[in-house]
Amino acid sequence: MQTSRETGDTPRYQYFCKRAWPPKRDLYMDPLRRDGGRETTWLDCKPESEDSFTTRTSALGHKLGLHPGDGGSTYPFALRAKLYRSNHIVALVSASLALLVLFPLIWTFGLPRLEISSEWVKFKDFEGHEGLLGARRRDQFLLGVGKADITGPVVELNLMGYANSSQVGTGLRQRLYSRAFIIGSVTNSRNRFVYLVLDTQSGDTAVRYGIISAIAALGPEYSMYGHKNIAVTGTHSHSGPGAWLNYLLPQITSMGFDKQSYQAIVDGATLSIQRAHECLTPGYLTFGSGDLEDANVNRSPYAYLANPEAERAKYPADVDKTMTLLRFQRAPDQTDMGVLTWFPVHGTSLLGNNTIITADNKGVAARLFEQRIGGSFVAGFSQSNVGDTSPNVNGAWCEDGSGLPCDFEDSTCSGRSQACRGQGPFNAQFDNGAKSCFEIGRKQFKAALSIYNSLDYSGTLIKGGAVQSLYSFHDMANFSFTHPNGTVVSTCPAALGYSFAAGTTDGPGAFDFRQNNSGDPNANPMWAVVGGFLKSPSEEQKACHYPKPILLDVGEVSTPYEWTPNIVDIQLLRAGQLIFIVSPGEATSMSGRRWKEAIADAVSNTGIIGEGVDPLVVLGGPANTYAHYITTEEEYCVQRYEGASTLYGPNTLNAYINISVSYVPYLATKANKSPPTGPSPPNNVNTSLSFITGVVYDNPPYGRSFGEVIADVNPSYAKGDIASVTFVGANPRNNLRLEGTFIAVEKRNRDGSWTAVRDDNDWSLVYAWKRTSSMLGTSEVTATWEVDGTAGTYRFRYYGDSKTPFSGLVHEFTGVSSIFKITRSR
Repeated sequence: MQTSRETGDTPRYQYFCKRAWPPKRDLYMDPLRRDGGRETTWLDCKPESEDSFTTRTSALGHKLGLHPGDGGSTYPFALRAKLYRSNHIVALVSASLALLVLFPLIWTFGLPRLEISSEWVKFKDFEGHEGLLGARRRDQFLLGVGKADITGPVVELNLMGYANSSQVGTGLRQRLYSRAFIIGSVTNSRNRFVYLVLDTQSGDTAVRYGIISAIAALGPEYSMYGHKNIAVTGTHSHSGPGAWLNYLLPQITSMGFDKQSYQAIVDGATLSIQRAHECLTPGYLTFGSGDLEDANVNRSPYAYLANPEAERAKYPADVDKTMTLLRFQRAPDQTDMGVLTWFPVHGTSLLGNNTIITADNKGVAARLFEQRIGGSFVAGFSQSNVGDTSPNVNGAWCEDGSGLPCDFEDSTCSGRSQACRGQGPFNAQFDNGAKSCFEIGRKQFKAALSIYNSLDYSGTLIKGGAVQSLYSFHDMANFSFTHPNGTVVSTCPAALGYSFAAGTTDGPGAFDFRQNNSGDPNANPMWAVVGGFLKSPSEEQKACHYPKPILLDVGEVSTPYEWTPNIVDIQLLRAGQLIFIVSPGEATSMSGRRWKEAIADAVSNTGIIGEGVDPLVVLGGPANTYAHYITTEEEYCVQRYEGASTLYGPNTLNAYINISVSYVPYLATKANKSPPTGPSPPNNVNTSLSFITGVVYDNPPYGRSFGEVIADVNPSYAKGDIASVTFVGANPRNNLRLEGTFIAVEKRNRDGSWTAVRDDNDWSLVYAWKRTSSMLGTSEVTATWEVDGTAGTYRFRYYGDSKTPFSGLVHEFTGVSSIFKITRSR
C-alpha cells in the first residue's frame, strides 16, 4: 500500500497520551511507525530531556518537511514552532466564543465530570478523523482464552481424514491443541458461550458429550456451560490421530474406536475451557478482515460453475479469499489476550502418505502467531466454508508421466482418478507435503498478523455487550419445509454417492470411481456388492437423493450402531452485532455465502441488533458432529465428491438455512426462551467396536538399555543441516506426555547448565518411532532437527516410558545424545 509521501496526499498525524509509563503495548512505543498501510506519527506525554526530545523528533521534523534553519538551528525547535505556533488574536477570539457557548451549558447542566483512565486517548487528526480508541464508548464483554494439549497416540493408529487404512502414525512433528475462547455478558453470568478450535478433523458427537460431562464434573462454578453454549469446531486437519469419532463409518479404516485417542481430546478440551474460565476478565472485542489471495483454490471448479452466473458474478473468486479476525483485549490494561480467525482452506497440505502427526497448515499458523506475540496469548485459526477448497494452490496435475492437467470435469487422468493429484507450492520437495504445509500456514499467519496490526485504525468494534446462544438437535431424515421457490420439499435419510469413493484431488480414491459420476450401477461390481450388503436403498430413497446414485445407504442402517448421523446440531452464537454460524458439515464456498447472507438478512429484518448496525456473520465448522458436506442444489446435481458426500439430499443446504433462520429471534438481547431441544443423538463411546491392540510390553535389545544412543550426532552442523540421533526406544502410547514433550533440543548456557530451546511444538524437530521386533517388543526412536538455531553447543534429550512384561507397569526413562556444535555457516 502506498504511503502519503508516495501518493502526494497530506499525511495524517495522530497524537497519544497515557497516564501509566511505560506503555504496555509496543505499538505505542515506536515514534514513527507504519501500521495497516497508514503513515502515522506518535508523540507521547512522558517527561524527557532536551537531548532525548531532539533525537526522537528529528525524523518527525523531516517528515513534516522541516530542515535545519527552519525556525531554528535544530529540528525540534522548528518542529515545536510549526506544531504549536498560533495567532494570538485568533486564539483570543476563539476562546471568547467558546466561553459564550459554554457558560449557558454549564449554568443549565452543571460542570461535566472528567474521568481519566489508563487507556490511550486518540485525538482527531488534522483531517478530522477519529480513531477507534478515542472518545467513542467501547462496550465490554467478559472474555477468556485458554489452550491445552490434545495430542493422542502418535504411533500405531490410523490417521483421521483420508480414510486410508495404510496411513498409520509413526511419529510427531507438532503437538495438537484445543484453544478455547469464552465470550460472556458482564451483567449476566448465564449469558456466555465457549468457541473451541480443536486441531482435529472435525467436531464430534461423542467428544462433545464427553466435554460437557467433564465440565459439569468441575462443580457449580461451571454450571453455566452446557449443550446450549459450547461449540466444538475442528480445523479439519487430515494429519492427526483417528479412532475417536462417534459413528461407525469413520471407524472402519481405523479398526474401530480408541479410548486413549478420544480421552486425550476430551481432557485437553476441558482443560482449555477451564483455563479460559479462570482468566475471565472484562474486555473488548474488535473485528477486522483482509484478503489472502494465494493460500487456497477451488478443487471442484466444474461444480462451482453450475451455480447461477448472476450469483457467481457477485464474487471475485470461486473460493472465499477473505480472512476475518476477532481480537480479545483485556479492559484494565489494554493487553491483547488472543485472536480468533476464520479462513477456508482444507487441512490437506500433508498428503495421504504422511504418517507424522501434525496440526497441518492451521496448526502452523497458530504456532507462528503465538510465538510472535508471546506469553499466554492464544491464536485460534478456525475453519470456515471449507468444502470445495484446497491448499494445493498449483492445481491438479496428472502424475502419470504425461505432465498434463487433470480432466476438468471428473479429475481423471486417462479415465482414472488415482494419478490426479493437487500440488502445493513446494510439491517438488517429495517430503509428503511438509514444506507446502508450512508455507500455507505461514501465509495465513502473515495475513492474520496484518489484520491484527491494523485493527486500531480499520477494525470494527463489537458493540452492545449482548451475548446469546442457541442450540438444537434436528433430525435431518425426512424433514419437510418450504423451499425458497415456494414448493414444499424434503431432506432424506443419509446416503453417500458413487463419487464419494472417488475421493478428491487432495486425496484420490481407489478402484475406478470417478467424480462427476453419472450413476452407472455397474461402475464397480465389488462396491455394488458392498453397498447391497449394507442395505439396498428403496425406490423412495433413490428418488429423494436423485440425481445422486447411492453407493452406501448409511442413514438407514443401525447395525451394529449408526454409521453416520441423521441427527445434527443446529447452533448459533451472538456477541453484539457478530453472529457465529456453527456448521456441522463442510459447507462449500457458495453454500457458506448463501447461509451467511440468509442469517445476516434475518438478523437485520428482525432488528435484534438495533437500527443502523450492520450484522457481521462468520461460519465455523465442521463442528459438534461430522455431517460430511453441504453443497448448493446446483453443485449437488453435478455429483462430484462434495455433492456425493452431501448426506441428506439436494435440499440439504436449504434445510440448514430454513432451520437456522427460523431460530434467529432466539438471539435477541432480551430473549429468555430456547428453540426445541429435539431428539438427542446416540453416544457410542461405550458401545463402539475396537480391534485396536494395546501395548503389550517393551524390551531393549540384548545388552542395551532404554534411552541408550544407537546412532549418535555428528560433532558439528551448520544452519540448515539435518542433525539426528537414534535411541533405544519404547512405545509412546505408554504415556502421551500431554503438556510435555518426547524430544527436546537443549542449548548449553555459559554457566554450564542446559535450556530446552526446541520441543514437540517446533516444526523443525521431528520425533519418529519404529518397531524393530513385535515379538521381542523392541523399538527405536529417531530425532531429527533441521537446524535453525544460533551458534552454540547443543544436545538432544529423549523422554520415554517403557511397559514392563507381565506386570504391565510403566517406567519413565531419558536418553541424551553427545554434544554438538552449531556453526553460523559452512
